[in-house]
Amino acid sequence: MRRTVGERARAGTLQEMNEAPPPSESGPELPRERRRLILAICCMSLLIVGLDNTIVNVALPSIGRELHTTLSGLQWTVDAYTLVLASLLMLSGSMADRLGRRRVFETGLALFTAASLLCSVAPSLGWLIAFRMLQAVGGSMLNPVAMSIIRNVFTDARERAQAIGMWGATIGISLALGPVVGGTLVQSVGWRSIFWINVPVGMAALGLTMRFVPESRAPRARRLDPVGQVLVIVLLAALTYAIIEAPSSGWLSGQTVGLALLAGAALGALLAYERRRIEPLIEPRFFRSIPFTSASAIAVLSFSALGAFLFLNTLYLQEVRGLSALDAGLYTLPIAAMTLLFAPLSGHIVGRRGPRVGLIVGGLGIMLGGALMTAIGSHTALDSLLPAYFVFGIGFGMVNPPITNTAVLGMPPAQAGVAAAVASTSRQVGQTLGVAVVGAIAAAGARSIGPGFVDASHSGWWIIAGCGAATVALGLASTTAWANASAMRVADELQQRPVPQAPDAEPVVV
Repeated sequence: MRRTVGERARAGTLQEMNEAPPPSESGPELPRERRRLILAICCMSLLIVGLDNTIVNVALPSIGRELHTTLSGLQWTVDAYTLVLASLLMLSGSMADRLGRRRVFETGLALFTAASLLCSVAPSLGWLIAFRMLQAVGGSMLNPVAMSIIRNVFTDARERAQAIGMWGATIGISLALGPVVGGTLVQSVGWRSIFWINVPVGMAALGLTMRFVPESRAPRARRLDPVGQVLVIVLLAALTYAIIEAPSSGWLSGQTVGLALLAGAALGALLAYERRRIEPLIEPRFFRSIPFTSASAIAVLSFSALGAFLFLNTLYLQEVRGLSALDAGLYTLPIAAMTLLFAPLSGHIVGRRGPRVGLIVGGLGIMLGGALMTAIGSHTALDSLLPAYFVFGIGFGMVNPPITNTAVLGMPPAQAGVAAAVASTSRQVGQTLGVAVVGAIAAAGARSIGPGFVDASHSGWWIIAGCGAATVALGLASTTAWANASAMRVADELQQRPVPQAPDAEPVVV
């Protein structure tokens, strides 16, 4: 049985993505140069969304000084974006299948570009957070929809695999460019300029999309689930708000406890409601699969570690050690460089040997990187931080590619796309919670960002190390024969009682 499951695991998303779309959807094959241009347009959307995360992290100290905000305000500057993005990814994919992928993609580009311009002129923190949320609404319409466009345009399996490889490499490029571009702009022009870069790129992508990207729809789109969507938003928003504001309002205050109870009630209602739907937003039966549940947890853990690492490290380098935004960005380049180098290697290993090696090595790298940072002080030699950056970058680069493969282990092709979409949503949830949790812990231990912040942040670094250790444990557990057998049972149940959905459901890559 293990061999059968292993073969299906290696096929995983590749089977779903490499099957040609039905002729009624794909239409006549486009010329090769046109297909390459469409790929470049889709990669442009991923580039600006990826840049936005790392650029904003570098600019946080400057934003805090000009807008006179607290540590929780800086947390909301990051989390308002990732929270909305996580909440809307699956909805945007369904809307694109129903209304037309090019139309939704164009809408996303227009919203993201306009919101970026608004962020650059935000007069206060409240307006900046509101415009960041609008950015996220647009961003949710870009990456998952762009992946569907790529699959629809590249009908040859080999060519599609190459296109998806280029798409994945763009993630590493955006991580590498973000700190340097952001640091240069913040130091030379000011933090508002970090949002200007999205405007010309977004406008160019929008114009090219209108001119060259063909329209396509799913032959049978999934039904919308507005109740499930609202419950997801309430759950994530209540939980995040409770964590971020707890240091100021009190961990046992009426506000914190009330929000925690609201989040719990939303979770319970979501589980009960989704079990009764024919086409649920989130399929509860997926969680009976140990590999799927583990992959979702690993996505939360690894991206919590990434969000927390970037948040704490940015504040430490600039506010405690006095580095400029550019110098801080240059110091953290090893994280992006290692991610860029090791992510393709991990993908290759997953294709040949399965996800276990990537998950274990990745978890160990994250654990060691976080543990090394627990030794920092206010006067630690900056060069001594580089090993932690290198190790953490290797870990994150190794752990990300196997997540989707583990999530779709044994899933029938019709459900593989939705399973991968849940895993990608878990990534955004993890990044949101990582910033919220470590920021709250640091804020509880230090009233201001300074020498006291360093000591208070040590708990945050240990949490990051713990995320890595938990990833190793889940990586081992999710790749056992027992776990594989649970995936097979879920797959058999889904095939016997199939969930109607669009036959071209796509994995969401963010």
